[in-house]
Amino acid sequence: MRENLVEKIFREHRVSGNLCPGETISISVDQVLTQDATGTMAYLQFEAMDIPRVQVPLVVSYVDHNMLQTDFKNPDDHLFLQSTAARYGAYFSKPGNGICHQVHLERFAVPGQVLLGTDSHTPTAGGMGMIAIGAGGLDIATVMASGTYEIKMPKVMLIRLMGKLNRPWVTAMDVILEVLRRLSVRGGVGKIIEYGGLGVDTLSVTERAAITNMGVELGATTSIFPSDERTKKYLKAQNRDKDWRQIKADEDASYDEELDIDLSRLEPLIAQPHSPDNVLKVKELKGQKVDQVCIGSCTNSSYQVMKSVSSILRGRTVAPWCSMTVSPGSRQVYEMMAREGDMSTIIASGARILEPACGPCIGMGQSPPTNGISIRSFNRNFKGRSGTDSAMIYLCNPLVATAIALKGVIADPREMNLDLVETEEPERFLINDNMIISPFPNSEEVQIIRGPNIKEVPVKAPLEDDICCAVLIKVGDNITTDDIMPASSDILPLRSNIPAISEFVFFRIDRDFAKRAKKMGGGVIIGGKNYGQGSSREHAALAPMYLGVKAVIARSFARIHRSNLINYGIVPFEFQNDEDYQKMEEGDTIEIKGIRKYLGTGGDITLCNKSKGVNIPIKAILTARESEILMAGGVLRWIKRH
Repeated sequence: MRENLVEKIFREHRVSGNLCPGETISISVDQVLTQDATGTMAYLQFEAMDIPRVQVPLVVSYVDHNMLQTDFKNPDDHLFLQSTAARYGAYFSKPGNGICHQVHLERFAVPGQVLLGTDSHTPTAGGMGMIAIGAGGLDIATVMASGTYEIKMPKVMLIRLMGKLNRPWVTAMDVILEVLRRLSVRGGVGKIIEYGGLGVDTLSVTERAAITNMGVELGATTSIFPSDERTKKYLKAQNRDKDWRQIKADEDASYDEELDIDLSRLEPLIAQPHSPDNVLKVKELKGQKVDQVCIGSCTNSSYQVMKSVSSILRGRTVAPWCSMTVSPGSRQVYEMMAREGDMSTIIASGARILEPACGPCIGMGQSPPTNGISIRSFNRNFKGRSGTDSAMIYLCNPLVATAIALKGVIADPREMNLDLVETEEPERFLINDNMIISPFPNSEEVQIIRGPNIKEVPVKAPLEDDICCAVLIKVGDNITTDDIMPASSDILPLRSNIPAISEFVFFRIDRDFAKRAKKMGGGVIIGGKNYGQGSSREHAALAPMYLGVKAVIARSFARIHRSNLINYGIVPFEFQNDEDYQKMEEGDTIEIKGIRKYLGTGGDITLCNKSKGVNIPIKAILTARESEILMAGGVLRWIKRH
């Protein structure tokens, strides 16, 4: 039987179920990664399961998001994460060692294996030929406890790459921006994107990783490239030859969908506010004055990228009205650039060097000025994500962004007569793993350190048979988890304190939401299409649950957020008829009866809008496991019964 790459890896890891699109399957998991913004809650949940040690062969706990230490909260959580890693058998990557996805690619990713992570951009490792999937923290805690993961088998879409990029000013990021332009932020929902074609050979591993990283913005489950000689070269340079294996699709393998992209026809592209799929050619926006340029993030912070940025800045100065920041993706990249003189070049240009961390990408410092125009080589430009609600964030490749910083306006660098030294991956990377702490072999006596901000995980009561309550809020299409639960330097430090962080649910959309939810004793949320897109942060489900949200009724859901809602006992209903969304308004009183009887059947359940006197058919298409979890009141209660 001819198999595509996705089918091969799923077959090797299948525990149960049929590998047919839409079928529920269980797969074994080889690796798990967590990061501090979501990992703190994941380890609290794992601890509550009372499992003595992680059941996955390799687990790495990273600290890369909440790096600002303006009070005790973040450093306390860092100590908690380090002590839980020691207690339960995980590696610990210390603050300053780098962004989880960049470091994992360098030091841990293995072709042909399965990786689960508490970060939506976990598919970065797909550039190494892994099935790498982002999930909510409670899902990951369950994986660490069991070693397996349940998922509905996605469709597989082949994107066939032909030709080669018109370097140097067209990069891997332009490839994924073109895919987003064609497919939109909902175009990958229910799919895994597999890249193939002769054009694959022209891309390095870190370039492939940039593409799979931003594949998340399509709504895709994950994205993957084959493991080939380029992969072998990268692993050899990382002194990890033993981890290489060749794995690729069989010739004439079949796919559910196919899309062809001619790399030679691509031009520098840019995503306009406030969505990664709002894409134009850079030359169409020439002349727009720019206040800020930020280079880095898990998308574009590799050695290859940073060396090229340095070569553009050499002997030049950033425009006087423009602030520029550069964030290397890992301590490895940072140290190599320091030894090779690139840091002094960047400093001399007037750019500001930040530590290897997520930083500005999640609004953790470097927010733009009021009404500011910021050009970023990042993966998301959702409104308010930068920390400044009125800012206009554009996304483009890091080399174009650097050229724009020099000119101070949006410009096509092909018209700027700039020198650029094209950088290849080195034959040997600098290997220094002294900021990665290995698991303790005998960990029973390790004491877990808890700061005063760390509170117990709240648990929901079992599902009620009838819901009679108010519509707390009605929102539109493509509502992000940033909209539901903002991430910024003042809010993220509260991630291990649900009573405190719940005060900020929908804060940027409706500042009275939390107060109203508490006053009314909870209620339901009405959502549009793709509700909950973006980050994997489970706080966008956990905090609403704490406020008494019983259900979300939407036109459709993003994959990870839907799972997070179920994990915390919030029913994800969908409208049976799309137009019924228009029959619901904030403040309406609704009633849904007999939920436990009909849950998971796939049939219609009747919602009565008592304020408008209309009955609306809704549905909740669930697996047997998901139905059990909801009726129990969430995963933690469900696990205790098993």
